[in-house]
Amino acid sequence: MRRSVIAGALASALAFALAGCASSGGTGSDGPSQGFIQPVDGKYPVLTATGYSLISQQPGKTRDQKILEAMRASKLDAYRELTEQVYGIQIDSYTTLRDYIQQDEQLDASVSGLLKGARVIRTYPVSGNIYATEMMLDTRQLYQMYQLRGAL
Repeated sequence: MRRSVIAGALASALAFALAGCASSGGTGSDGPSQGFIQPVDGKYPVLTATGYSLISQQPGKTRDQKILEAMRASKLDAYRELTEQVYGIQIDSYTTLRDYIQQDEQLDASVSGLLKGARVIRTYPVSGNIYATEMMLDTRQLYQMYQLRGAL
């Protein structure tokens, strides 16, 4: 009985995973899918993202050094958010069951891609311990860059 339940669960998971492998017309890691950056009513979307970072958790001997590191970290977080919007996010989840009781659960998320043309709108302190960076990406410029590269 237990083996058949496990085998059924594995078969379901495999079917689900293979369904996710179907081609969506994207270009993989070479760039965003062409359908994503097509104009809507003649307009290309402008993507925005805000990244955050804690100042107190940054390396540095002085508060000024920590602020500079937090500014940089918040910019990288905003880049990550823009990359998620363009390429999507990979989610891997693992759950361990013992006697049908959850013992452990792990969730991993990753994003990978090359962004060009993103611009910082502004960087500012949110509170005494948080720094934020707002960025934007005009997908018209992104589309034109990928066209020039021959990726679309």
